Amino acid sequence: MSNSSNFREAFREARTHGIVGPNVIANALPYVGAGLVLTAFGTYGGLGVIRSNPGLFFPTFIGAVILELILFFVAQNVASKGNKALALPLLGIYSLLSGYTLSGLVFVALRTQGVGIQGIAIAALSCGITFIAARKIGSNLSEADGMALTKTVSLGIVALLVVCLLQFVFALFGVYTPSWLEIGISGIGVFLFAGASVVDFYILPRTYRNDEYLPAALSMYLTYINLFVFILRLLIAINGRD
Repeated sequence: MSNSSNFREAFREARTHGIVGPNVIANALPYVGAGLVLTAFGTYGGLGVIRSNPGLFFPTFIGAVILELILFFVAQNVASKGNKALALPLLGIYSLLSGYTLSGLVFVALRTQGVGIQGIAIAALSCGITFIAARKIGSNLSEADGMALTKTVSLGIVALLVVCLLQFVFALFGVYTPSWLEIGISGIGVFLFAGASVVDFYILPRTYRNDEYLPAALSMYLTYINLFVFILRLLIAINGRD
């Protein structure tokens, strides 16, 4: 959920600019797609580790999370400076690590009755449908509505990040979120990142020029990965955990 910082930066930039990159999203989409493919490979690799050597997964998961956070800020900084030769491999590694850290959730989904592979497919399809709807809505927002939605979603994601960090800390000590609360948190997450997908189509053309497609691609990638995560969490919470 690191794109909360993206929203705050984009919000500050867009307040004083009109559309500066009308084609930046179209230019970014191939890189978003490539990042998602690499994420799928990372997830597959993580599932292989869980199945073959489960005791190894948790320490490598923690290491991957730490490295992923560091790499996010480095890749974002490099991409924003236009150093594409360095930014591309960094973003590729980031996507692989993101997939690896996602594999634990996917493993739980596969073992949860009522979710399984069909639930993962539903989550992925829902992201695609959201993209189509968000493109139409976000591209036609007025200045006042677009800025208001951007600020609201940004604040909501920051609050959600705090809640999820607390969940993670409590889980380390064996304290897990009750099912009803997990459903609520996951539902809010789905709602916020669906809103974030609309915001992307409003804010990115006002923040980045057409040749600044890599930071735009990173923002969109984070939006849809997190939307997928919260849809999957919601399906797992509704259907119960083994």
